[in-house]
Amino acid sequence: MERVPADPRLTARTLDRLVFERGFPLIAEGVTTFAYRGAVDSVRLVHFGIGLPDDLEFESVAGSDWWLLALALPEGTRLEYKLLVRDGVGERDIGDPLNPFRSRNPFGQNSVCRSHGYRVPRWALRDPEAAPGLRRSLTVPSRALGRPVHVTLYLPSTFGMDPERPYPLVVMHDGSDYLHYAAATTVLDNLLHRSLLPDVVVAFCDPVERLTEYADHEAHAESIVEELVPHLEAHLPVGGDRTARCLGGTSFGAVATLSTAVRYPEAFGRLLLQSGSFDGAADRGPRRLDPLWEPVNRFVAHYLADPGPVADRVFMSCGLLEALICENRAMRSILASTGMAVVLEEILDGHTWGCWRDSLGTGLPWLFSQIGG
Repeated sequence: MERVPADPRLTARTLDRLVFERGFPLIAEGVTTFAYRGAVDSVRLVHFGIGLPDDLEFESVAGSDWWLLALALPEGTRLEYKLLVRDGVGERDIGDPLNPFRSRNPFGQNSVCRSHGYRVPRWALRDPEAAPGLRRSLTVPSRALGRPVHVTLYLPSTFGMDPERPYPLVVMHDGSDYLHYAAATTVLDNLLHRSLLPDVVVAFCDPVERLTEYADHEAHAESIVEELVPHLEAHLPVGGDRTARCLGGTSFGAVATLSTAVRYPEAFGRLLLQSGSFDGAADRGPRRLDPLWEPVNRFVAHYLADPGPVADRVFMSCGLLEALICENRAMRSILASTGMAVVLEEILDGHTWGCWRDSLGTGLPWLFSQIGG
């Protein structure tokens, strides 16, 4: 992603017309042009979830209150951003008022740029012909954590039709975020409707102290493997052995996924690791000095020193524009060296729920494409 000169034909008069004819950003092959209109002192694009150091200044269009920024974006890029506007009152972050596309995340909303060639995957869009799955809430007591674990269950629309039928079990970290920001139920409904995924039961779980519980935390791993999974398998026709179980998560949740599998290598046959915060994997040494990262650094270093197989299949995904891409590439090589089947999907996006939503539709079908082995 780099700045390029704006098209000189984009005069104030032309921009006034394009507001009605096309909307903004202006999407063309290779170049995306952002625009802002207002009597302000400056405008900057503030990118979200991307490992690029510099925010990008708009340039004013002479004789008008229009501001433009042209970027060379690779084909198919999805970019989340805000605008930092400065005027006589001060500075403020705002959504792009000329862009109708928005995304939600735990911190609020961002504007979304869909560059030339990007399309929201069909599995992320509601299909009226897809039978919706059922959602149920339950609470599972945890001695290991000293508190109950709150779970939202996704049950396929076929659930219960055949009482003898076992269902694969998927356990997802940061469950509420997957449901709220990654269209997880829509993705599941669509994949099942198109027979791209076997009927599965998904347990969406939430932490309380996320940065502690997900950073290679022994009690967390114990609660998942020795409490949650046995509880679900005792009350539902799910799982039963590692080939029918999958564990997944994003960012710190991906660390929790891998570290749980390392502690219990016979528990899960399939792992979903999205933008894992595998600090130190790229250079085999910790980079972040924040004390919160010490358990992660320690876990990554220990695993790299003695890697072993902890599942049968591992699906990884990561945004090409995020800072963690090098760590995920390095971890992919390490995991594959143990003999596990490992795939890394690189997406033209950042560290965003939109990125993780877009890869769910490829990751889950691949993980379960050989459900028997």
